Amino acid sequence: MVAAAPEQVEYIPLERVPRHVAIIMDGNGRWAKARGLPRTEGHRHGTENLRRILKACVKFKVEILTIYAFSTENWSRPRTEVQMLMRILEAVIDRELNELHESGVQLRHIGELDGISQGLQKKIRKAMEVTKDNRRLILNIAFNYGGRNEIVRAVQHIVRDRIPEEQITEQLISSYLYTSDLPDPDLIIRTSGELRVSNFLIWQGAYSELYSTPTYWPDFNEDELRKALNEYGTRKRRFGKTDEQIASE
Repeated sequence: MVAAAPEQVEYIPLERVPRHVAIIMDGNGRWAKARGLPRTEGHRHGTENLRRILKACVKFKVEILTIYAFSTENWSRPRTEVQMLMRILEAVIDRELNELHESGVQLRHIGELDGISQGLQKKIRKAMEVTKDNRRLILNIAFNYGGRNEIVRAVQHIVRDRIPEEQITEQLISSYLYTSDLPDPDLIIRTSGELRVSNFLIWQGAYSELYSTPTYWPDFNEDELRKALNEYGTRKRRFGKTDEQIASE
């Protein structure tokens, strides 16, 4: 029997590369179930896939990558799964920190540290401190993160700072968010075919382009990322303006 030739991928030159890409890494559990594996194996494979996507982002010259790793709602999952996710993050920091640092990746945590073990908090802070001066790629890890909680937290800080009502603007609120010094995401990708943002960057993503793929996260590779970036390149980002206004700029 002659093996079938591998499918040839057509590499279309990227016309416009988004500066900031955010990914909702969905489908680990379903990927594992389809293979008769426990959900924890899906999370392990999903973690391994992140390394490939980081390299692809550097290759495609994406400057900022934000990943949705663990939401504030994920605490309601089975205790064993939550514990496994915590151990996976800790193992990733232990195993990958040096290589990420040498590759010029700056690690940032967005979300709450409350509820995370003291040991893991310490490792997260160390990873951010070690890589803070790196500039090749900024990797925001949204862990114990919720978009609504982020906005509530920002409002609480504004109240504590006694900012006068007339000074509260969109720009001011943005300056109190975890991503205050970064541009909003240009493109939000969700794997596994779901069509919702699930409380992810709901303020910052107001004008983001959305892209959904049926591919589960462990199978979302460089070619799949390129497809998303190609699709982004075909979008017209109007920000409330007409085509004629954009053409005249």
